[in-house]
Amino acid sequence: MLRRQFLTLAAAGLLATGLSAPLHAQEKFIVVQSTTSTQNSGLFEFMLPKFQEKTGIEVRVVAVGTGQAIKNAANGDGDVLFVHAKPAEEKFVADGDGVKRFDVMYNDFVIVGPPSDPAAVAGSNNVTDALKKIAEAKAPFASRGDDSGTHKAELALWKAAGVDVKAASGGWYRETGSGMGATLNTGTGMGAYIMTDRATWISFGNKGEYKIAVEGDEKMFNQYGIILVNKEKHPNVKADLGQQFVDWVISDEGQQVIADYKIDGQQLFFANAKPGS
Repeated sequence: MLRRQFLTLAAAGLLATGLSAPLHAQEKFIVVQSTTSTQNSGLFEFMLPKFQEKTGIEVRVVAVGTGQAIKNAANGDGDVLFVHAKPAEEKFVADGDGVKRFDVMYNDFVIVGPPSDPAAVAGSNNVTDALKKIAEAKAPFASRGDDSGTHKAELALWKAAGVDVKAASGGWYRETGSGMGATLNTGTGMGAYIMTDRATWISFGNKGEYKIAVEGDEKMFNQYGIILVNKEKHPNVKADLGQQFVDWVISDEGQQVIADYKIDGQQLFFANAKPGS
């Protein structure tokens, strides 16, 4: 009799454990749809363990171009969106896919080029003039061509410069359809100019003799934002856990972690969250 009761209790305990384990595992991680620059720069590797240590919540990052990250989040495939294309982010919220957008941090874009500098743009701080010179010289230019935040910003700058890169596609203007790291590898291999976010360039390990050719234009400002995916539209979203991540990223603690991330003494991102805004 006692043995039967023990076996019954043991079986009940195993059943309870089996039922609770998946729920516990499900509740302790979130999916963040983000851009390649936050991943390739090493920022997430630096900051996410600190968040997990504080909260016990694991963050699983899907690092793709901003355009794809927004599409993924709009399909409900993620709990938080962390990207850098403010107009597209604001549309994401306006469409009801996101709850509220917050500024997180910024850096800037730069154009890097080969030592030969065929378009004679090295040292320029006027990006539209530099792009015009690159187009006039028909100097090779490698673009991500992937609807990422960097690609969106690059196309806007070409438009401002009055250059139709669609007409030049396949000639001096080459689209890689790849992430920033892969585009830098391709571009440096073909002697092309490349527009990249500064953080990825600092962390890029295959620079060779390449250097920053164009920088310092306010048009090259690069703002990042964070948004909780809307649970009302996407019921699978882990809103409570996702909100904890958003709150931590824009808190004083999270902002200090972002500011503390450096490579060779160079700060890659500059925190500028305004939590109450």
